[in-house]
Amino acid sequence: MRTLLITGGAGFIGSNLVTHILETRDDVKIINLDALTYASDLNNLKTIADHPNYLFVEGDIRNRELVDGLFEEHDIQGVMHLAAESHVDNSISNPSIFIETNVNGTFNLVDAAYKHWMDKPFAYKAGYENCRFLHVSTDEVYGTLGETGLFTEETPYAPNSPYSASKASSDHIIRSYHHTYGLNTVITNCSNNYGPNQHNEKLIPTVIRKALHGEHIPIYGDGSNIRDWLYVLDHCKGIELAYMEGKAGHCYNIGGRNERNNNQIAHTICTLLDAHKPKDSGSYKDQIRFVEDRAGHDFRYAIDATKIEGDLGWNAKENFESGILKTIEWYAAKYSG
Repeated sequence: MRTLLITGGAGFIGSNLVTHILETRDDVKIINLDALTYASDLNNLKTIADHPNYLFVEGDIRNRELVDGLFEEHDIQGVMHLAAESHVDNSISNPSIFIETNVNGTFNLVDAAYKHWMDKPFAYKAGYENCRFLHVSTDEVYGTLGETGLFTEETPYAPNSPYSASKASSDHIIRSYHHTYGLNTVITNCSNNYGPNQHNEKLIPTVIRKALHGEHIPIYGDGSNIRDWLYVLDHCKGIELAYMEGKAGHCYNIGGRNERNNNQIAHTICTLLDAHKPKDSGSYKDQIRFVEDRAGHDFRYAIDATKIEGDLGWNAKENFESGILKTIEWYAAKYSG
């Protein structure tokens, strides 16, 4: 049985990924390394907490001694790296933690993997030839789009926030370890995720929570900013597939082909809540308020997922209409509890 290190596994995407793998495979032991910052929650993992192939380790990827110790103690033979500071607003107010975690932490991990798995550049140790390091990144590294066009794996990087700049930096570190040392790496860049376990600060949980609590629903600017929305389980299946079958040194964009602007998101959620949990009077839409726009707010992201669809056979199973209904049901139960 191979031991797989998943970082950030108590967060939104990470907890869905850990649960998915443990529920569908019996040939992998997972070590979940998570610092349990505000965006993490062990309740996200309660269904698999006692799984025999699972071990949780509270710790920070910035701690090199800890990282090296985990590779040695558990003989880590694969990494799925998701741990990251990821909220753009927080990166604007406190950029230093994004550099420390997303850049320095990523370096610690990939350098530890290289030294544990390889004797020297392009020379794997015996028994470690199939070890792989997968790095989960974001479409925000590509910058912003106008009204047309899509991000492809060949789109030049042009990050516009401290968050996206830190993720772009981490992508380049991973790329360098493949090209300089021959490390078996894969990078995935995803569009905006939504679904169960997402932190309250993100757009879709915020809209649902504020609506159900009778509060104003804040929408940045005029609500015209567009994102490509990807249901989290579809993303997790794409990560797993890229790890298992992706080509070493390659990047794979994972997107849902579900472009919506923030106004559409808010109105869709309010319409569904009107039908499923109606207010005593009026519509949840009456609670929508426009607020001061985010500094440097990118206008539009949209991913071309042709490469992972064509090369690896991945396809998103949820469209936005089916995924958002499942998401609303999950958060309605959470916020009503």
